[in-house]
Amino acid sequence: MDTAVVVVWLSMVITILSRSHADRNVYPSAGVLFVHVLEREHFKGEFPPYPKPGDSSNDPITFNTNLMGYPDRPGWLRYIQRTSHSDGVLYGSPTAEHVGKATIIEITAYNRRTFETARHNLVINIMSTEDYPLPYQAEFFIKNMNVEEMLASEVLGDFLGAVKNVWQPERLNAINITSALDRGGRVPLPINNLKEGVYVMVGADVQFSSCLREVENPHNQLRCSQEMEPVISCDKKFRAQFDIDWCKINLVDITKVVTIHSNRPDPGTGVLPDIGEYNPPSESLKSRDFFADFLITLAVPSAVAMVLFTILGYSMCCRREGVIQLVHHSSIQKSTKELRSMSKNREISWPLSTLPVFSQSGEVVPPIHPDNYETTSMPLMQTQTNLQNQIQIPQQQPSGDRDNYCMSTFRRLEVNGIPEERKVAEALNL
Repeated sequence: MDTAVVVVWLSMVITILSRSHADRNVYPSAGVLFVHVLEREHFKGEFPPYPKPGDSSNDPITFNTNLMGYPDRPGWLRYIQRTSHSDGVLYGSPTAEHVGKATIIEITAYNRRTFETARHNLVINIMSTEDYPLPYQAEFFIKNMNVEEMLASEVLGDFLGAVKNVWQPERLNAINITSALDRGGRVPLPINNLKEGVYVMVGADVQFSSCLREVENPHNQLRCSQEMEPVISCDKKFRAQFDIDWCKINLVDITKVVTIHSNRPDPGTGVLPDIGEYNPPSESLKSRDFFADFLITLAVPSAVAMVLFTILGYSMCCRREGVIQLVHHSSIQKSTKELRSMSKNREISWPLSTLPVFSQSGEVVPPIHPDNYETTSMPLMQTQTNLQNQIQIPQQQPSGDRDNYCMSTFRRLEVNGIPEERKVAEALNL
């Protein structure tokens, strides 16, 4: 066999063996918080190296998790991954109903650079505990944390240590962690490093301490109703690292099955209810014929439209009132058309203010209008002496002697060759 073929065959076998990892088993306890980190470093060996040395750590990798044979995870198990360059986290609180049942989670890693995938199986074996459930449970709302930050082991350990200092129990466990977004909270604005907030439920085997009960006194209840921070003596033990909203603390005594303090309605545990297995529809379903529905959808509106059109046509064309309306409308259109045609054919006279005035030489300027132009008045003009076309008329002297007259000169006007005598007659009648 050729050496090159052997090398290729061996490389394919090594790749297949490297991707066929054995199932990983974990053993969480019922009623105790379960956290499993999907590390990107663990999956980098599944994909070919980056061409440049040292850059393989920058490959964007995302994860998809689901219950084997189903499209989603169990109701008690959640998953979060902020970016493709951060690790994914599976977390949740299993209940006693899942004890003794092996839950197989399929984990599929996607390399967004090479578009290759790698699949592992995580087998969750839920164990029972003697102290389940812990009788006294307290839920805190931490405003300055995101859920993936709180799931880190060192951060969660610091919080449980602070709770143990103010509660002093013999056994203390983290029961559940829920993001505020899963409780109906809003996404914070990307300013001032605002966080979404997280609910942390812890359980203990002793009664609540006096510090935790301080929120129940009337003074703190009044401050909470006014949206003011209550005065809690043990808040300084948390304030250095955790900003707790004491008005939202929830204390529950399971032995009495009553809520000792609940300033707001119970938001729930954050665990989805178990509604059973998913039953897909049968493959033997018959296809439905929508042709009849299509015809009905078109036929009914079309029939109604035809009936209305027939009624309107009968009213306008066959009834006396409709015929009268049509004739009246036709006569209006005919008259309008006739008036428009007449207005187009008529000649519009120029205003007298635009007529030319006699030149300084006394010559008459020919008219610029057609010969059929008629006017009833002319603009006043200056009198000129020693010009042709002038008429001298007698004028009464101011002395009152009617026999003595002086001659007054008036300009003889011509319009289209016709002398204008109107002003001379008016002057004689003075």
